[in-house]
Amino acid sequence: MSTQNLFREIKMPNTPAAQRRWRMAWTDRIRHIVQFGFAAFIIYAAVVHNLATEDGMAASVDALCPLGGIETLWRFIVTGGTQFVPKTHLSNIILAIGLLIGALIAGGAFCGWVCPFGAVQDLMNWVRAKLHLKEIKVLEKWDRVLRYGRFLVLALILQQTISLTKLWFADWDPYRTLFGLGWLFEFNLEMSWVAYAFVIGILGISLLVERAWCRYMCPLGGIISLFGNLSFLRIRRNGDTCKGCNICEKPCPVKLPVATANTVSSDCIGCLACVESCPRPGVLEVQLAPAWLAPFRKRAEQK
Repeated sequence: MSTQNLFREIKMPNTPAAQRRWRMAWTDRIRHIVQFGFAAFIIYAAVVHNLATEDGMAASVDALCPLGGIETLWRFIVTGGTQFVPKTHLSNIILAIGLLIGALIAGGAFCGWVCPFGAVQDLMNWVRAKLHLKEIKVLEKWDRVLRYGRFLVLALILQQTISLTKLWFADWDPYRTLFGLGWLFEFNLEMSWVAYAFVIGILGISLLVERAWCRYMCPLGGIISLFGNLSFLRIRRNGDTCKGCNICEKPCPVKLPVATANTVSSDCIGCLACVESCPRPGVLEVQLAPAWLAPFRKRAEQK
């Protein structure tokens, strides 16, 4: 399954290479439009919240964050559904459940198509290209190790949240710092310098290392990756027809070894750049083929 079907009625270039580039460009444009839409909604909600004259009149970005739902879920359960971690709401849990269901269906598509901070990282990559800055490419062996950082950050956040009964990570969260717009409406260098320094540092790293936050530090990305192992829609590679040209790996924002995988890693953000860049039709496809069913399919084929 490929997004090329979306553009069948639109006139495309004549040569296969030009058609491939055309499909890649349009898929990327659509993805960025969707990202912009979600980011605009979050910014609008933050502006309304900051301009509200009374507390509780409008939701903050804290109430619109699925990570907050995962953080407060334990307190919601142990109190019989009567209490939440401060600054969270039932909406957080609903968003968290929706996110996990989405991850079970489409893996990391949330990271590639919805997450506003993911959109910011894509923007930083665009800025790097415009400034002609050299990208720092992390060695494969280090990349594999550094990806576990997401789970360490997640474990620390949950431990501290349970221990302190508050959104401990809120003071550090680059998404909250940037999209909460506190720096615009209530700038306070003395009280918030750590948060400002942290988000500036993350953006600086992301300017040189593509999607660094997603790949190595995002706790929500770690959760999505875990559930992505069970997702129904996965990108699969047909090894029998693959030429091993590695073209599919070049546009991958999270630098996955697509050219050697039978099923692309659950760290995939679903941008479809690898699928559209492949010069051989049918080699890379989005399939309704959860990886956990592979052993059962193999047994059935052997009978």
